[in-house]
Amino acid sequence: MKITFSKKEKVFLAVFISLYVLVAILNIQQLKRTPMEEIFGGLGKRWIVDINGFRINPMTIIIGAAIAIFLIVLAYKLRKFEMIPNRKQAFIESILEMFYEIVDESIPDKRFVKPTFVVATTLFLFIAVSNIIGGAVPGMSVVADETGAVQKIVLFNDTWPAPTGDLNTDLTYAVMVLIISHIFAIKSKGFKEWLKAWFYPNPVMFPINLIGELAKPISHSLRLFGNIGGGAILVYILSYMTKYFFAPIIFWGFFGIFVGLVQAFVFSMLAVAYISSQLS
Repeated sequence: MKITFSKKEKVFLAVFISLYVLVAILNIQQLKRTPMEEIFGGLGKRWIVDINGFRINPMTIIIGAAIAIFLIVLAYKLRKFEMIPNRKQAFIESILEMFYEIVDESIPDKRFVKPTFVVATTLFLFIAVSNIIGGAVPGMSVVADETGAVQKIVLFNDTWPAPTGDLNTDLTYAVMVLIISHIFAIKSKGFKEWLKAWFYPNPVMFPINLIGELAKPISHSLRLFGNIGGGAILVYILSYMTKYFFAPIIFWGFFGIFVGLVQAFVFSMLAVAYISSQLS
């Protein structure tokens, strides 16, 4: 398939790549001037605020809310599809059609195709945007002490903190998928049939079935967190150790765009698989 760009899109790409290269140069220059102990001393640490024993990461909430608002505004602007689609509409329609076909083939009870499609595509869009800005878009990092007080805010020495790099976000979505799958199962089979499934093929198997269900959100969330959180740390380390001009750009692009989109697709497909298994 041949990809063509309009003049306006070419100008946008040229400006974006130029700014991307400029930020990469500034990032490398800053890393060269900063001692290794200072850089890696705070690696993996997050800005944590303790509110009456309830620990939260403010950047996860702020960036997560910003992504949600962005997707709502995007959906509002694209709420009316044209009979003759432009390129943007055709691109979005192709993605939605692909997801709908996968969901339609996977869900045995056709009454739950549409709600499962909505859940899967919403998860994919949020996670994809989160992974891209957290792995490929230069942003900022917040340095805070153990009490949660902000020490300094550094621009362009890292990408934006992805909400999916926080295990709390991934685990929340995985638990949400587990709850939705069982609600759909109760509506589809009825409460008695759903309850019998916990003791299938005989009552002795109940502990095994229970462990199997509890393991789903754990493996579901750890898969995404390991790839995104681990990828971000790896890029940060390699960016300092290589010190070559294009290396950080390639790493950011690879982990943010390629790995990020693949993991968003895998997470949403696993959600479809878990819902399908409960409806079978």
